[in-house]
Amino acid sequence: MSTKPSQDANRRQFLQTSGALAAGAVAASAALSITQSAYAAGNDQLKVGLIGCGGRGTGAASQALRADKNVKLHAVGDAFEDRLETSLKKLGQLEDVAPKLDVPPERRFVGFDAYQQVIDSGVDVVLLATPPHFRPMHIEAAIAAGKHIFAEKPTAVDAEGVRRVLKSVQDAKAKNLSLVAGLCLRNSYGFREAIDRVHQGEAGDIHTLHANDYRGTIWLRPRQPDWTDMHWQMRNWYYFTWLSGDFNVEQHVHFLDMCAWTMGDQYPVSAIGMGGREVRKGPEFGNIFDHHSVVYEYANGAKLISNTRQMQGCKNELGASAVGSKARVDFKERKGGTTITWPDRKWVYEGEDNNIYQTEHDEMFAGIRNGTPVNNGEYLAKSTMLAIMGRMATYTGQLVTWDQAMNSQEVLAPKSYAWGEAPEVNIAVPGITKLV
Repeated sequence: MSTKPSQDANRRQFLQTSGALAAGAVAASAALSITQSAYAAGNDQLKVGLIGCGGRGTGAASQALRADKNVKLHAVGDAFEDRLETSLKKLGQLEDVAPKLDVPPERRFVGFDAYQQVIDSGVDVVLLATPPHFRPMHIEAAIAAGKHIFAEKPTAVDAEGVRRVLKSVQDAKAKNLSLVAGLCLRNSYGFREAIDRVHQGEAGDIHTLHANDYRGTIWLRPRQPDWTDMHWQMRNWYYFTWLSGDFNVEQHVHFLDMCAWTMGDQYPVSAIGMGGREVRKGPEFGNIFDHHSVVYEYANGAKLISNTRQMQGCKNELGASAVGSKARVDFKERKGGTTITWPDRKWVYEGEDNNIYQTEHDEMFAGIRNGTPVNNGEYLAKSTMLAIMGRMATYTGQLVTWDQAMNSQEVLAPKSYAWGEAPEVNIAVPGITKLV
């Protein structure tokens, strides 16, 4: 699809302006006001690049393409070609999305370097949905190239990665770029209203929080004869701590983030917990645990009790709650599940139920169009650190402070990114595994 020369010039002007910090300069401010008006009118096409073509990446692409009337999918990248082609096929079956696909074979990139090829393909916005290990390097590369970013949660698997992302958050702010967090629970209209009420003091002083993520088992891809160790681990990335961070990080981060949000984005000073492999014991399950239980403590003495488990045949429950000096607050993703309960009355959210995944993209693209890009990468990084801190406590069996966790020198990375050997599969043993 081509654009007229005047539109190309307009688009280049906007991207140059949105990729630089105005910092109060009169000339920059004038240029920004011009390009904001042009973009707000939706006359300039935004090109999107998808990096990571699994189920979540495919979903993010569909939501991005629905979020703006003048956007197209320009390039895609994945470690595996079959995942890439499956994603494009699924997107092509969506009636409202298919017309916005413009991904010829030369803009379909495969391999460990596919992310850089997508970034360099002429896109304006990148959607990062690979296994979490790769998020810090992908964010860095996208910001260096001046791209707006949607980054799925979590944002790292170790403290070194979190530190890199926190720096990237500041780099994105300096360049006036979007860095939108995939912590989608913050986009729930019901949760937002409940949190506003909490922050206005309706529940009093919060002293106890609960975060439960009890669910069954997930997918498993049997090893094939022609797979190297790296193929096997990448195909089953969820089961390897260096790729996923363990599920206390990869999935439970949502409800841990809800608790951080409830506390005004304040984070605990310490954590102690337990965990292990009760039912997922075979080598096919890599080295992650199947249950974690962590008690976090805040500087003011408040406690966050966090439990997560993945076992078949058990009762499931997903949600978070907070108990204050005046009331109890419950956050559950179901009709009537978001409530504040006082001794003599109860508030139930009865407003609009929105698609939280769509809302995060709607708000992201609106910010790009009006020149006020959304950057919530700081809480994405810190809530990721909260989850990693809990994993450190369950893996070692020790009390772990926030400072110890944030300054950890543990680096979960392979020697190289190639289709041969992979990191050794070591299973943590509480009381023996050391905090690094």
